[in-house]
Amino acid sequence: MEKLVKGGEFMVQELDAKDIFIPEEFDEEQRMIADTCRDFLDTEVMPNLARVDAQEEGFVRSLLDKAGELGLLGISTPEELDGFGQSFVTSMLASEVMGSAYSFAVTYSCHTGIGSMPILYFGNEEQKQKYIPKLSTGEWAGAYCLTEPGAGSDANSGKTKATLSADGKHYILNGQKMWITNTGFADVFTVFAKIDKDRVLSAFIVERNFPGLKFNTEEKKMGIKGSSTRQIFFENCMVPVENLLWDRGKGFRIALDILHMGRIKLGGSVLGAAKMAVDQSVNYSKERKQFGREISTFGAIKFKLAEQAIRVFANESAVYRTSRNVDEFIEANADTLTKEQAIVKAFEEYAIEAAILKVYGSEMLDYVVDEGVQVHGGMGYSAEMPIERGYRDSRINRIFEGTNEINRLVTIDTLNKRGAKKDYDLYGQGEAIIAGLSNLNGCSCCVEGYYENKKETITNFKAIGKMLLKAVSDKFGRKMMDEQEILNNISNIIMRVFVAESTMLRVQKKDEVLGGDVALNKDILDVLVYDAAEFIRKEAKDAVNSFIEDEGQHKLFMKGISHYSCVKGVNVKNARQRIANKLIEENKYCF
Repeated sequence: MEKLVKGGEFMVQELDAKDIFIPEEFDEEQRMIADTCRDFLDTEVMPNLARVDAQEEGFVRSLLDKAGELGLLGISTPEELDGFGQSFVTSMLASEVMGSAYSFAVTYSCHTGIGSMPILYFGNEEQKQKYIPKLSTGEWAGAYCLTEPGAGSDANSGKTKATLSADGKHYILNGQKMWITNTGFADVFTVFAKIDKDRVLSAFIVERNFPGLKFNTEEKKMGIKGSSTRQIFFENCMVPVENLLWDRGKGFRIALDILHMGRIKLGGSVLGAAKMAVDQSVNYSKERKQFGREISTFGAIKFKLAEQAIRVFANESAVYRTSRNVDEFIEANADTLTKEQAIVKAFEEYAIEAAILKVYGSEMLDYVVDEGVQVHGGMGYSAEMPIERGYRDSRINRIFEGTNEINRLVTIDTLNKRGAKKDYDLYGQGEAIIAGLSNLNGCSCCVEGYYENKKETITNFKAIGKMLLKAVSDKFGRKMMDEQEILNNISNIIMRVFVAESTMLRVQKKDEVLGGDVALNKDILDVLVYDAAEFIRKEAKDAVNSFIEDEGQHKLFMKGISHYSCVKGVNVKNARQRIANKLIEENKYCF
C-alpha cells in the first residue's frame, strides 16, 4: 500500500481492491493453524458438549490445558514469552474456528483475549515475565473484572475501591464484580478499581490465592451455559503494589483499548458459529421431507439458506479487511513503538471498524441461527438439535464488549471527533454534497462496468451518510450525541457502507487479482448491495424526518436520498436460488 489507511477513512476515500486482504489469501501456515483448531474441537470439545454445559467439575479447565499443549492459547503471544508470535490476521482466523465451540468459545476467547492481553499489552517487563508464559501455556487461566451491579455500559462509574496499606506494600481492594467469565477456575484476574478518591479507574493483577477474595455460585444463564460466570467479592483483598497494571488512573484507558480488541475478535468468533449454523441448516433441509419432497427444494427455504450465506460472506469480508489493517499499522510503527504499544495504538486507530464488526457480526449471527431454527421447524425448538444451543448462545453477543446500542454511538462519536479534528475531510465533503443537492439530475446508478457500477453505488451510499452527519452536526452542535435515535440511523448507514464496500473489494480482488471463479460471489454482492440501498434509504428518510423541519431543505434532502440510494435492478430470486443451490450441492457453507 502507498499509505496507511486511517480508521474511518473508508467514508472519505476509495480503496483499490489489490490493497485489502481477503480470506482467499490465507497461507499454508495459517490454514494449518486453523486445521489444528478444528481437530482440537472435533476431538475434545464437540463430542463432550453435554459435559461442558453441565459444568462438570474440572472438565472445561482440562480443555484449556489441552488447548495450551497444542499452542492454541499463545497464538498472539510473542515467542520469547512462550507463544507463537503470529499476526493479527492469524489470531483472527483461530478465533473464527474456535468460535464454533459454543460455550467453550467464550471460555477460550476470554482467556486468550481479555484474560491475558491486558497484562501483555500494558504490563511492565516483570509482570509479563511472571504471568504471560503461564497464561500462554494454559498453566494458569485468566479472567477480566470490569462490570459491577451498578456499572455496565458506564464502566467508569464502578464503586470498587483500592486503598494503600499503612506499610505501603499492598493495595487493599473492597467491592464487587459481576458477569465475570472463567471465574470458577481462573488463576489470575485483571481487576478495575478506583484508588482512594480518584475519578478514573486503575487496574490490578489479582491472583486467586490472594487473601480477601470470595466467589459467589455459578450464574444460571439463558445460553453459554458451559461458560463459568460468577460474582466476585473483594473484602480487604491484599494486592501487592507491584501488581498495579501500567500506572495509577490508567485503568479506564486499558478497559477501552481492550474493548476495541474484544469487538474485533467478536466479529471473527461469530463467523465460526454462523458457518456451523449454515451447515446445520443445509444438512437438515436435505434430510427433512414434506409433501413428498426435501424441503431444500422449496423456494422459501432456499431464500433462507442463501440469505444466511450472504450475511456470513459479507461479515467475513469486513473482518479480514480490518484485521489486515491492524497488522499493517503494527508493521508501519515497528521502528518507533514496541509491538505491544503498536497493537494498542492499532486498536485505538480502528475503533470505528471494531464497533462495526461487533454490531454487524452479532446481528448477523442472530439472523443466521434464528433462520436456522426456522428451517428446522419444530425440531429447531428441541434441545435434541444443535441449532437450539446455537440460538441460545448467540444472544449474548449483542451485549458482550459493549452493547450494540453503545457501539452504534461509538461509531458516530469517533467518526465525528475525527472529522472535527480534520483527520480527514469528512465534513468538507459533507458540506459539498449538501451544496450540490439542488443540482442533482437523473439516475445515479447507470455507470457501465460491473465493478465501476458497484463502486459508484457504494460511493453514493457514503454521500448519504456524510450529508446527514454534517447536517446533524450543524443542527445540534455539542448536543449532537443526545440525539441517539437519529445517530442510530446514521450509524446503521455507515455500517452497511463498510460491509458492502468490503464485500465488493473482496469479490473484485478474487476476480481481477487472484483469478478465481466469482459468478456466485457476484450474486452475493448483487443482493447485498441491492438490499443495502433500500435499507439505507429507509434509515436516511427516518433521520431527515426527525430533524429537518424547513420544507425546502427537507425536500432537497429527500431528493438527495432518492438520488444517492438509486441501485441497479437485480433478479434477487434467481441470484438467491443459485447461491442456495450451491450450498445444497456442497451440503455446507462453501463460499
